[in-house]
Amino acid sequence: MSDVMKGFRVLEVAEHTFVPAASAVLADWGADVVKVEHVTRGDAMRGLGRTGALNLGGQVHVLYEHSNRGKRSIGLDLGNEQGLEVLHALIKTSDVFLTNKTPAVTRKLKLGVDDIRAHNPKIIYVRGSAYGPKGPESESGGYDMTGYWCRGGSAMGATPPNVDGCINQPGPAYGDSIGAMTIAGGIAAALLKRERTGEPSVVDVSLLGTGVWAMGAAIALSMQLGQAWRPPPLGGVAAIGNPLVSVYRTKDERFINFTMLQAFKYWADFCKHIERPELASDPRFDSHENLSANASEAQAIIREVIATRTLAEWRDTFVTLKGQWAPIQDSLELTTDPQVRANGYLTGAATSDGISFELAASPVQFDERPTETRRGPEFNEHGDEILQELGIDWDRIIALKAAGAVA
Repeated sequence: MSDVMKGFRVLEVAEHTFVPAASAVLADWGADVVKVEHVTRGDAMRGLGRTGALNLGGQVHVLYEHSNRGKRSIGLDLGNEQGLEVLHALIKTSDVFLTNKTPAVTRKLKLGVDDIRAHNPKIIYVRGSAYGPKGPESESGGYDMTGYWCRGGSAMGATPPNVDGCINQPGPAYGDSIGAMTIAGGIAAALLKRERTGEPSVVDVSLLGTGVWAMGAAIALSMQLGQAWRPPPLGGVAAIGNPLVSVYRTKDERFINFTMLQAFKYWADFCKHIERPELASDPRFDSHENLSANASEAQAIIREVIATRTLAEWRDTFVTLKGQWAPIQDSLELTTDPQVRANGYLTGAATSDGISFELAASPVQFDERPTETRRGPEFNEHGDEILQELGIDWDRIIALKAAGAVA
């Protein structure tokens, strides 16, 4: 765990992944994150048993851990006046209030900006939403598949024209996790402003807005050219006139990506590495113009050569390749990638029972140190502790429990 956010308290009233993952990042950075959960069932994520095509198995609920690492948990009934009073006490001690409740819910539970700031005028108020705080759908909820991926342009941007339907997100909580980093950055900026000016901000991040930003370069081109962005057909050259921007199949049915935007600059070295040095002086490919004009012929040759060796063999061969390339890895293979391990991009934790597991580390590192993490809290694990920190004595705690205001 880093300490750059040490001394700041974040109060979270949120569920699922999009917003909770943001405060998980802040917890990794050293913030004290207090997670307020439903008084009986907790965060809805705790009950999730399946995502996409995979059942959640094993002894660790890793999807919950991904978005709730390092926090403290308290169960409150926010529909109970006494539970709401506890929340108000927490608000007074917090720097940031973070929620992904829809406007209808925040009105019902009195969690709006004015409601929260009535108890702490200096608190930074943060909303994560599906479609933003304005417009005809500002009241609507959504998921990253709807707001970020499909509506934000990524689904069509990733789907080749010869595919029926559209490509799904590459993994669970994909847009949620990207959006969460955006929220974390917004909170850090708002805290900096408050430290310098004394003025708190209202921070808004939506899945749709994050999706638009992720596709920003393609959107800019689309508006300039009046043409929607689409990838090349499956099996096509990714860049017209450049055989070194494409994907090639290996002997063992794996894939390698080359992204050498200056193809001719790397051409001779590439030909040497694939043991076809004569191609560098071949009249079809001996200049930038000729290589571009005969890119399809070059691609056909490269396709045949790459298919003669396994991915492992090519990985050894291309260690000294000057141009840019990458093996195409799946989500399990990358866990053994030496570069991932060397940089600490995966980090370990252990459950309260001592069961070890690993998670993707928060991607921002400080002072060249890997970002460590801690396990997520069990439901209401820190409830009594948090109540005592607020100065509530045991008699009152017992009374709150009896009234159903706290777990």
